[in-house]
Amino acid sequence: MLTLGRTVALPVHRVSLVTACALLVLTAVAAVATLSLGRLGIPLAELGSALTGGAEGKNAFVLERLRGPRLVVALGTGCALGVSGALFQSATRNPLGSPDVIGLGAGAGAGAAFAALLLPGVVPVPVGALLGAVLAMGLVYVSTGTGFRNPARLVVAGIGVAAMCTAVTQYVVYAMERDKASTLSAYVNGSLSARSWDDATTIWVVVLCTAPLVALISRRLSIGEMGDDIAQGLGAGPRNTKTFAVVLAIVLSAGAVSVAGPIAFIALTAPQISQRITRLPGPHLLLSSLTGALLLVLADLCAQQLPLFENLPVGIYTMAIGGAYLGYLLMSERRKGAL
Repeated sequence: MLTLGRTVALPVHRVSLVTACALLVLTAVAAVATLSLGRLGIPLAELGSALTGGAEGKNAFVLERLRGPRLVVALGTGCALGVSGALFQSATRNPLGSPDVIGLGAGAGAGAAFAALLLPGVVPVPVGALLGAVLAMGLVYVSTGTGFRNPARLVVAGIGVAAMCTAVTQYVVYAMERDKASTLSAYVNGSLSARSWDDATTIWVVVLCTAPLVALISRRLSIGEMGDDIAQGLGAGPRNTKTFAVVLAIVLSAGAVSVAGPIAFIALTAPQISQRITRLPGPHLLLSSLTGALLLVLADLCAQQLPLFENLPVGIYTMAIGGAYLGYLLMSERRKGAL
């Protein structure tokens, strides 16, 4: 048990520690591959000196302008989405829940479409996406009649809001000129192309500012896994805890959307993968963040290096990962007789 002060106690299991170390190693390997593979990659023999400030010429351009910011954004976005999904699944008690389910991604897509069509050059597409996500969450909040307190109503309202937002996005993509629609389509599917250090700063500020709050709520969420009655008896305040967890999940997802667009399935699959690896109860917030970072870096590596699918948005690859995972989950549950 790792205790921080008097209010935060984090259980540390050996399997969790080993899994975290393995995820860190795999993520480091994927990060090195991202920086070094391909025609513009930094040779491995020169990568160490480049990372310590000795990059020059082509290596400096790749590290500082081309792949460096993109990698840092991918790491931060993956962490944010992984934690967001774990918070939402724990709060709703739904292993297939994620912020995408309540319309956040669809709202971001509609906001991006609106900014690109009606306010081109006035409102940047990322800002439009963020505003769309916030507006969608406002609609969900009002539609439930209980805010974010009732998970069942939250999911139902989110599905309805997501459908409306998707309709707006599809209309805009259909109505716009082909070249603009192509650019918008890449963003709506989630993209890490042409990211800057400003984007990296944005997502990591969101991650680091929410990290203490996530740590504070972690123990209450763990207690909540035993049921609302027990959690209430232990003073965990399950209703307020669920609301706070959903709000944190939305903040993290909105931060991810603002820099990379609505990247699908990372928030859904990362918590599930980490839970299945450790087979331990609890929301697995740290492991979910590490798993999300690894998945997104691997997906972006594929987006950059697979020659048959060059320049595809990274969101296409995360959809493939999510689809493959859901297929595996379906087959696994059928073998167990659960379906």
